[in-house]
Amino acid sequence: MIDWTPLFISMKTASVSIAITVFLGLFVAWGIIMIKNDTTKVVLDGVFTLPIVLPPTVVGFFLLYIFGVKGPIGSFFINFFAYKIAFSWEATVIAAVVMSFPLMYRSARGAFEQVDSNLVEAARTLGMSEWKIFWKILCANALPGIISGGILAYARGLGEFGATAMLAGNIADLTRTLPIAVYSDVAAGNMGSAFYYVVVIIIISFIAIFFMNYFSIRQGKRWK
Repeated sequence: MIDWTPLFISMKTASVSIAITVFLGLFVAWGIIMIKNDTTKVVLDGVFTLPIVLPPTVVGFFLLYIFGVKGPIGSFFINFFAYKIAFSWEATVIAAVVMSFPLMYRSARGAFEQVDSNLVEAARTLGMSEWKIFWKILCANALPGIISGGILAYARGLGEFGATAMLAGNIADLTRTLPIAVYSDVAAGNMGSAFYYVVVIIIISFIAIFFMNYFSIRQGKRWK
């Protein structure tokens, strides 16, 4: 009998995390392209992109250091709200957001930078506010790239393992996501259920890649 709870936990985690990731990715990408100082832009871009190149367990270590019971944020929540973030379902969301954010940020920034700068300058000349320019010019013209980045970030959050294992642990019916369930079943010798989990992950990943490529092609045709 296959336990589909890890699938439900993963879907819930990915759904909540992508809402946060898209919001952060769009506004951080917008903030970066607005910065005029190249050195500042390069440094901040490196910081925001770092989770892509770091091993997930290293990212998980830092998250555990921050959100653990002795960490600055973790201890704050324990002292003031009597709530422990580490090894909770919310920890899976935090790990997914941190690991998927760079993909959303890079996709959004790349899409924004491809928008014709003349459109932005014309909008400013007509008196549009920066907020309206962001929504009606940048986001509207970069929508295929934004959607592509969102799909990729969603798949990344759904498949997150290392940082999640470090911060959220492997608690049945609470923090055991699909990747962690695969690891647990293989370690326990339950290759049959692990195989089913792997198939589900492959199907979801393939669907994500298909739609990502679709919107990438659409974006390429848009700018021809």
